[in-house]
Amino acid sequence: MAVALKVSDELIELVKPQAAAQHRSIPKQIEYWARLGKIVEENPDLPLHFIKDTLLGLEEAKAGQASAYKFGV
Repeated sequence: MAVALKVSDELIELVKPQAAAQHRSIPKQIEYWARLGKIVEENPDLPLHFIKDTLLGLEEAKAGQASAYKFGV
């Protein structure tokens, strides 16, 4: 469900270069930051890079790009 939100011009200006660098729209970049912020607050002991790598891994698995890890090989 989409909801219209008012955000400050200052936030939009902060988002623009990040969105461009990540090939995301401004709304999608804000969604990404919100999702990441929620996960960080729920898991304060996890490093940010670990959280980002986990999110990437989940998306790779959804795309069929994951393979089983073989221990001891």
